[in-house]
Amino acid sequence: MTSRPSGSRIKNETPFILKVLRRNVSIVAFLVVAMSGMIAVYWYFNPNPASVEAVTGAVAAESRDFFDPDAPLAPILKPVKPVPVTQRTQQSPPPLRIGLIAGHRGNDSGTECEDGLTEVEITSDLVEKLATVLRESGIRIDSLDEFDPRLNNYFATALMSIHVDSCDYVNDLATGFKISGSPYTDSSQFSICVQQAYVEATNLPYHPNSITPHMADYHAFREISPGTPALIIEVGFLHLDRDRLVNDSEDVVNGLADGILCYLEEVR
Repeated sequence: MTSRPSGSRIKNETPFILKVLRRNVSIVAFLVVAMSGMIAVYWYFNPNPASVEAVTGAVAAESRDFFDPDAPLAPILKPVKPVPVTQRTQQSPPPLRIGLIAGHRGNDSGTECEDGLTEVEITSDLVEKLATVLRESGIRIDSLDEFDPRLNNYFATALMSIHVDSCDYVNDLATGFKISGSPYTDSSQFSICVQQAYVEATNLPYHPNSITPHMADYHAFREISPGTPALIIEVGFLHLDRDRLVNDSEDVVNGLADGILCYLEEVR
């Protein structure tokens, strides 16, 4: 019978990997905690893709239903702040337009002479002739009555109201013309142009000191649109200037036309 040697023992040795882990427990624990933290951060900042898809689909569906229920889903666009556009080319000026009021027309006769000649006959004739001259220069003309409804907020390049002074004899100096510009819109350049051109064409004297309150606060000045230069002119007296106004009005018409054309050159 074979017998086991006495004193022999079976040794249970610890695996090498466990020995390493035991010796580096702190390092292993740190790595485990670090990896867990990284995983937690990743999942915190990266939501479930299914949730993202659901939210995006809901927003797109709401946009589609608001604009067109039958339209396909449209992409979500980022709003862009509007930027003002600077005009690079100069706008063309508005077309030229002149209003001519025939004094007293459509309302009354105005000044009436002993032989029946009336102021409105003279003013109507002058406006008709003046309008013809200006239209030949390509200018749009509005022939207006004294209280024309179109005067309400009327807008034009300029407005002129033509009147004639008294038939009565005053003295030998009662000849010539006078002008009053609108106090509501700067009409000084318009008045200067008409005054100078009218003197040159007719040689009639200018009477700035005989302007009446009725002329200074002429009703049309208050009716027309602000920004429309306007004036009223008494082109002469129906006593001493009658022959010129009735039988030889060409110079009168040319003087008025040249004054208007002078002003248009200034404002172009």
